[in-house]
Amino acid sequence: MATITESIRKEVKEIVYSFFADECEVDITQINDNTSIINDLDGDSLMFLELIEIFKKKYQLDIELKVIGKYAVKHPVATIGQLITMQLLIIEHENRLLDIDQ
Repeated sequence: MATITESIRKEVKEIVYSFFADECEVDITQINDNTSIINDLDGDSLMFLELIEIFKKKYQLDIELKVIGKYAVKHPVATIGQLITMQLLIIEHENRLLDIDQ
């Protein structure tokens, strides 16, 4: 678990924006927090899984995919901004992610 600093917040945003720009072959300037992952970028759930793996390695996270899946069912992600928020919660809470709803 990590405390989310402004530096981590900025780094996560940069990684997410760069990832989707590369994967979806769009200019990074066309991406903002309100960009729809599916409608605007033709993204998919496999990209989300790939991003999770990137962040798991980068921040040495101990989180199971089933925990993320259960959380995502209650808190669906449609935009880049929502994805960034979820990723920050994953970094901060790891396997305790489901506890933040209680």
